[in-house]
Amino acid sequence: MFKKILIANRGEIACRVIKTARKMGITTVAIYSDADRQALHVQMADEAIRIGPPQANQSYIVIDKVMEAVRQSGAQAVHPGYGFLSENSKFAQALEAQGVAFVGPPVGAIEAMGDKITSKKIAQEAGVSTVPGYMGLIEDADDAVKISNQIGYPVMIKASAGGGGKGMRIAWNDDEAREGFQSSKNEAASSFGDDRIFIEKFVTQPRHIEIQVLCDSHGNGVYLGERECSIQRRNQKVVEEAPSPFLDEATRRAMGEQAVALAQAVGYTSAGTVEFIVDGDKNFYFLEMNTRLQVEHPVTELITGVDLVEQMIRVANGEKLPFSQNDIKLNGWAIENRLYAEDPYRGFLPSIGRLSRYRPPAEVADDSHVVRNDTGVYEGGEISMYYDPMIAKLCTWAPTRAEAIERMRVALDSFEVEGIGHNLPFLAAVMDHPIFIAGDMTTAFIEEQYPEGFIGVDLPEPDLRRIAAACAAMHRVAEIRRTRVSGRMDNHERKVGTDWVVNVQSQRYETEIAADPKGSTVRFADGGEMRVTSDWTPGDQLANLHVDGVPLVLKVGKISGGFRIRSRGADLRVHVRTPRQAELAALMPEKLPPDTSKLLLCPMPGLIVRVHAEVGDEVQEGQALCTIEAMKMENILRAEKMGVVSRINAAAGDSLAVDDVIMEFE
Repeated sequence: MFKKILIANRGEIACRVIKTARKMGITTVAIYSDADRQALHVQMADEAIRIGPPQANQSYIVIDKVMEAVRQSGAQAVHPGYGFLSENSKFAQALEAQGVAFVGPPVGAIEAMGDKITSKKIAQEAGVSTVPGYMGLIEDADDAVKISNQIGYPVMIKASAGGGGKGMRIAWNDDEAREGFQSSKNEAASSFGDDRIFIEKFVTQPRHIEIQVLCDSHGNGVYLGERECSIQRRNQKVVEEAPSPFLDEATRRAMGEQAVALAQAVGYTSAGTVEFIVDGDKNFYFLEMNTRLQVEHPVTELITGVDLVEQMIRVANGEKLPFSQNDIKLNGWAIENRLYAEDPYRGFLPSIGRLSRYRPPAEVADDSHVVRNDTGVYEGGEISMYYDPMIAKLCTWAPTRAEAIERMRVALDSFEVEGIGHNLPFLAAVMDHPIFIAGDMTTAFIEEQYPEGFIGVDLPEPDLRRIAAACAAMHRVAEIRRTRVSGRMDNHERKVGTDWVVNVQSQRYETEIAADPKGSTVRFADGGEMRVTSDWTPGDQLANLHVDGVPLVLKVGKISGGFRIRSRGADLRVHVRTPRQAELAALMPEKLPPDTSKLLLCPMPGLIVRVHAEVGDEVQEGQALCTIEAMKMENILRAEKMGVVSRINAAAGDSLAVDDVIMEFE
């Protein structure tokens, strides 16, 4: 077995590989850019080597710099993680030339399957059903429009060397095909150093289901079930689960056997993933093969008990797989939610900054359930603009899907993140969405269910009543603390009132609290009552309560006259007042937000790539105004209505912060 492995990656996947290598008794070497000097993967590894400036194209994807780190460390093998150089055949060749093992497939398999154009041709030759498309190289935007018309709109424009949603656009007409072609080429060049583009038919109402395969160099290959990855935004996965709630055993077997046959046809070894589009009749079409470990591999590990990283290392060491297909059993259900540094209230645009608070839920692993959090950050660390915005993968496992979802709900509510925009509220909303609960989602889930963007969740009245009861009880505890600190009372039970008015999400609850040493009974004016118990103390930002014996987890912030409560995707301002205070508050005028309708504001920290308009231009609704690059993604800002540009405050090359004014209109 190898003595030392270098991980040619960063963030949570580098930390993930280090954990398994440590379990196997293997010394680990991390590499880092200047932006990652204090990163968690650097702290976890046995050794760490600097490889360059923050930009990935000057550090993590520069083969010569990574190879120098390999030589300097004396590592016998390299695990590439995913992204960066994980599917780069030149990198695998460079390692082979140095006599260093690549923890991944052979060069020939990377070239055959890692290139999406080549892989589709091979799949077609092998008799695998594929999505209609143009597999040749596309010269320019005019050529892209011509090909798109031949295939028929809508089409998917994709980077041949792409992955993770980078270099991918959907076009519904000629203008979008022209624009998408150029944006895809730009993203592909900056992210992968390869700007080749291909176009295929976009299948509407599809499900994205992928098969995990594992092959050794002795001719053995198995599939480890499937993963449902249909909930995506910007063509990047957000929620994954295993198994799929849609497949039956016959379809699973057919997809799995086809995936293994395809892998073995190109001499594939190591872990890999064959992705399919599946329609409503369970017809499946080969999409692509990822010749690397997938981001969502933990859900497969949780339902099979197989450590995929360990098996990749053992296969790279020349070992045989320790199991056959008959040994692979799917046990229970696993769900993964990707925690992204992005603001769901701003169209999921990236967010950067320092994690002033980062407290994941406690990890658990027993026969009843599992809570697992794969992460690459820590409290006080900084989320950089230079890399992918994913900061953690929260996973739960339970014997049934319903139980796994409930475990995930509690885990999400217990996850504390402050200092950056994040998508925890959106993930919580998805876990409660009836379409997800029913397992009927497609890849259009987000755009169909949130057509105007995510604006938070309106909780049903029974949930609001539970939160009102909890906040009334918490406010009473806070009032007792306040009066004790002030030194103004001896008998706090007599001084702190029992009548409180709770306002939450347009609901008004008149309550009376009867407290005792074990908790509080909250009585409502309509005659209902709820029993609240908790060990919450003022200042705690997480409250674990029981309301009528049912667990309730709340994220708690202090506001004047009450709390900011976050629960199940809702962000609530809960005011708890005396009856007289509530009477006066009702007379206060509502504060209106400032008018920004004549301004184009920067929605995220980023770099201006191009300004598409000039002063005096009359722009139409939907017209491109500005292109901003952040987290390796190009984002085009468009006019929301017709107007005339009166002032431009930014130019190409400028770095902007959130809400900086880019353009003004008459």
